[in-house]
Amino acid sequence: MNVPALNSFQILLLFVLALLLVGSVAAMLRGWAARREGTVWVGLCMAAAVATVWPKLTGRVAEVLGIGRGADLVFYCAVVVMMVGFWVTYMRLRYLRRELTLLVRHIAILQAEENPNPTDQGTTSAPSPPADPRAD
Repeated sequence: MNVPALNSFQILLLFVLALLLVGSVAAMLRGWAARREGTVWVGLCMAAAVATVWPKLTGRVAEVLGIGRGADLVFYCAVVVMMVGFWVTYMRLRYLRRELTLLVRHIAILQAEENPNPTDQGTTSAPSPPADPRAD
């Protein structure tokens, strides 16, 4: 396929996609992202780049799938990807909230075991807050 002449918006979009692609690969290599997540991001960047350079290709794929226009196909795919992303984020937040609850519960149990007599708490003074360095 020949690369058609690109307008300024396409060039800007390709630049942003290239940054996302490099960031995804770097995140995978540094261990910040799992291989599966990084591979999905790389695939999305590549698909977006292909659709940017050859926009008529999305029209052909849309026709095969029975969708009216290529822009509609891109929109539908974007909505589905965002919904999956929101769902994954929601599930991670639920997991983190549960882990935080378990951690706080564990710390509370440890503190209760260290000081089993609640009446002893009144005899110890709370640590004083650090002095404000701006007070000088």
